[in-house]
Amino acid sequence: DPMDMTFDSNSNKIVIIYKHNADSDDGKAIVGTVSGTSISFGTAVTWSTGNGDKSRCTFDSNSNKVVIVFKDTNNSSYTSSVVGTVSGTSISFGSPVTFDSGGASFQGSTFDSNANKVVTCYRDDGNSFYGTLVIGTVSGTSISFETEVVFNTGSTAYIAPTFDSNLNKVVIAYRDGGNSYYGTAVVF
Repeated sequence: DPMDMTFDSNSNKIVIIYKHNADSDDGKAIVGTVSGTSISFGTAVTWSTGNGDKSRCTFDSNSNKVVIVFKDTNNSSYTSSVVGTVSGTSISFGSPVTFDSGGASFQGSTFDSNANKVVTCYRDDGNSFYGTLVIGTVSGTSISFETEVVFNTGSTAYIAPTFDSNLNKVVIAYRDGGNSYYGTAVVF
């Protein structure tokens, strides 16, 4: 899980996040500008020291912020989130906020533009590897979270959420270890 990307529809920029192996595994973000069939980049910005692995991002079009979810090895490997603001060809970040202290894997995020909430899904390593989600609300350069909700009471992996803007539903696809490892989807 060394890389992810999202589109910032406010600034019309691409934001790529990645683990920088040559720089102590720092979490880095870089802003890209597409022009015709080419893309140019600003300067990479560190959003977390030594925490570039197991990171995912999405764009909150209500607050016009990029939201990154990651395993915070600087904070007991808790699962945390950080909010980024694109300005020109750069991006700046607020302080990380922890939402799960049990450890998480296979996380993914999507933005529900109907409820104006960030929905983050993950395998809760501290709760029998259940598929779990948490709803986040961005305010300024921070994010706050509601109580975690279990969406699959079995070992869950390869979780991929998306938002259906026609029906205003979040759809979560995952591998269900509690049911012969079948590919499964659920509507939230």
